[in-house]
Amino acid sequence: MTATPRFTVDDSARDPQADIWFAEPAAFTPLPLDLLLVPPGSPAADELRTAFAPFLEAAPDEVTRQRFVAQVAEAQRLLAALREIGTVHCSIGLHCDDIGDADSDSDSEGGQPLFSFLTLSWRDTAVASRAATAARAVASAEGRTHIEYLELPCGPATFSEAVRTPSADSGLPVQALLQVHAYLPHPDCKRLVVLTLTTTAVARREQYRAILRQIAETVSFDNPLAPGEEEPG
Repeated sequence: MTATPRFTVDDSARDPQADIWFAEPAAFTPLPLDLLLVPPGSPAADELRTAFAPFLEAAPDEVTRQRFVAQVAEAQRLLAALREIGTVHCSIGLHCDDIGDADSDSDSEGGQPLFSFLTLSWRDTAVASRAATAARAVASAEGRTHIEYLELPCGPATFSEAVRTPSADSGLPVQALLQVHAYLPHPDCKRLVVLTLTTTAVARREQYRAILRQIAETVSFDNPLAPGEEEPG
């Protein structure tokens, strides 16, 4: 017997200005971009400092507190850069690696935490059919592998992936990153949504590919919630 899936409807789903709806699997935690990127000196900035106060007070010493502040500032810079290129949603994924390493003689690697970072971004495109836009999104990309074209409930989409390594001067750890992309053209034929799932768990590309496809399959450009509809029970 298959259990009926449960969904938690975020308040943003009922935003009258919303133009895209999607669902995230379990173990993804959305980052509050509007709260984390508030202007300095604003009332919202005071609220952000209040929210972080317990973490600072729990730090064992001043060095740890300053390190925490520096890490938050670096995260804010990263999020601000993402917003400048059209990113409107970010989530952190935390999953347990329950597959294990087939090449290992022990189970010591099993159950290790796997982190990922999901973003949803808008891009303006030249006016064209949705199928052409989806194909063009991957045709011009270099170094992409596992390119696919699919017809999803929301329309045509293309998928691709790449393994990248940050440069030494980027400020990021010099570690290989797997990036899986999904390109979903909007019905207005003037823009598309890019879903990107990034992780250091390059060996689990098949699993992260499946996660991103699962998210893409839930995307809708039409409000799926009827007026007054309650959250599924």
